[in-house]
Amino acid sequence: MMFPVQYFSVDIVQPSMYRAILPEGQIVCERYDEMEKGLELYDEDDEFIAFVPYTTLHALINEEVYGEDERSIM
Repeated sequence: MMFPVQYFSVDIVQPSMYRAILPEGQIVCERYDEMEKGLELYDEDDEFIAFVPYTTLHALINEEVYGEDERSIM
């Protein structure tokens, strides 16, 4: 008995990047950890970038969303 061979395509998914929007500017990070009083931001090498208190954080958005032309995101 023979079974048909099926091939599947595999998409390589790049890790999401995040953008922390602050009053003074923006910080791009690979990942973040939620802490009691703010976010700890980390780069692609898992090195600490910054601590952002929730009181100064305007938004944390996915980098893919930020690149879209949707005005409500900006």
